Amino acid sequence: MKNRPLLITPGEPAGIGAEIALKAWQSGITDICLIDQPAHIAQMAASLGITAKLREISDPASFDSSSQDLHVIPISWKAAPVAGTPDPANAPQVIDAIRQAAIWSQSGIAAGIVTNPIQKSCLYDAGFTYPGHTEFLASLSKPVAGAPLMMLACDELRVVPATIHIALNKVPAAISTALIIEKCQLLHACLKANFGINNPRIAVCGLNPHAGENGNMGDEDQQIILPAITKLQAEGVIATGPHPADTLFHTEARKTYDAVLGMYHDQVLIPLKTIDFFGGVNVTLGLDFIRTSPDHGTGLDIAGRGIARADSLIAALRMARNFADNSQNQKAN
Repeated sequence: MKNRPLLITPGEPAGIGAEIALKAWQSGITDICLIDQPAHIAQMAASLGITAKLREISDPASFDSSSQDLHVIPISWKAAPVAGTPDPANAPQVIDAIRQAAIWSQSGIAAGIVTNPIQKSCLYDAGFTYPGHTEFLASLSKPVAGAPLMMLACDELRVVPATIHIALNKVPAAISTALIIEKCQLLHACLKANFGINNPRIAVCGLNPHAGENGNMGDEDQQIILPAITKLQAEGVIATGPHPADTLFHTEARKTYDAVLGMYHDQVLIPLKTIDFFGGVNVTLGLDFIRTSPDHGTGLDIAGRGIARADSLIAALRMARNFADNSQNQKAN
């Protein structure tokens, strides 16, 4: 199906989601449909000095790609959003918007979803039981070995943590040879399918400083990670490592691989956010629908001030559209 819109979920309505969505639309990205309260979008547009004619539609199938209007699928907030002050009363609408967007994407009437940042503490107060977006989205998808993969990507770097939102002291027990093999196999497949890389190269981080220094700083690198890499290489996956993380992210090193599999969250997210804080994209791989997100939080400290940058959302929208186009081309072939 051509001309299917990308759905932008509202995220935390007290944050910067509506602002950056409007700025992305103003930049010329018109193949989008917002899920939000139209009055909230209209008020935000007026405050930003953005002239936007809103067109309310009931579902993505009614999206008109020939129209210059900003399409909005309406929802109603239980509590009027106040910039910088989240209200748990709105949490059910935040969650339902994500769930419905996934359903529409799975059905084929939407090209994919781009999720604005959620305020997890607010959702927890309303009974949300998932650590974050990634895990919740995975629960809505068909199970795939190694999924979900939380990739952070920018023009200079792509990274995936093998473990996601868990305490650092739980990481050594959470990694296993089987886990690393599954994550790398799925990453290999997604680099080919989503990014069009025919022979992807994956660099695998060690867990310990200096990748364990031959077992002198921990034995996980030799006992868990290395056997996984050896098995992957035997299967034809171009995987190398375990690499010391402190020498893996400089300019010359980044020329030697297409993506990095790290062992834990901050090991790989810190380098990416240092390289491109404003342009990074969070993408969930291994789902049966396309999902990307800006790589930043809700921006409660700057909400309502009109100064939020839309770079990351714009990059997320472009990446989602590229994924959708690649998928459509593969089906055509």
